[in-house]
Amino acid sequence: MREANLYRKTNETEVSLSLNLDGTGTYQVDTGVGFLDHMLELFSKHSLIDLNVKAKGDLQVDNHHLVEDVGIVLGQALLQALGDCKGINRYGFFLLPMDESLSLVALDLSGRIYLAYDVAFNEGKIGQFETDLVEEFFRAVTANAKMTMHVKLLHGSNNHHIAESIFKGFARSLKEAVKIGNEAAGVPSTKGIL
Repeated sequence: MREANLYRKTNETEVSLSLNLDGTGTYQVDTGVGFLDHMLELFSKHSLIDLNVKAKGDLQVDNHHLVEDVGIVLGQALLQALGDCKGINRYGFFLLPMDESLSLVALDLSGRIYLAYDVAFNEGKIGQFETDLVEEFFRAVTANAKMTMHVKLLHGSNNHHIAESIFKGFARSLKEAVKIGNEAAGVPSTKGIL
């Protein structure tokens, strides 16, 4: 089974997260940050990755520490669940429309860390959620999952739709990349490892 169950505790946050890459998109998410919960639920549903997240943190400061640490733990869990990566597609990309918003997300489960993020929000917040935390979240995920990811907003004016387009695009891209589909059933790299 391609599963992971992780726990991280710092002086600022406490995060418990489990996932199953071969799930059906069921989720239980409670981070104390409503918009993040919504994005993680979308991620689970559209990636078909079962996800359970329970997190708490110093929200009296702001949402930054909690959002970043959830990204860290999600990235670590993805890396652990992937194991040796034998048989996976490795690459995934998706062009995701969400009403007026259109995002391109492409990723490579390469073992190499890189995030290209070209997204401009119109406002600094979506409700109480700081829009710059979307980039911080994905920076934490890519670094800890050891993946390369490109995120580009092609069009959008509604901040909620922009964020939703990105998270759903990430979900659909990851769904394709983690899928077992390599006919050779080996590691999809001439190096022999990822």
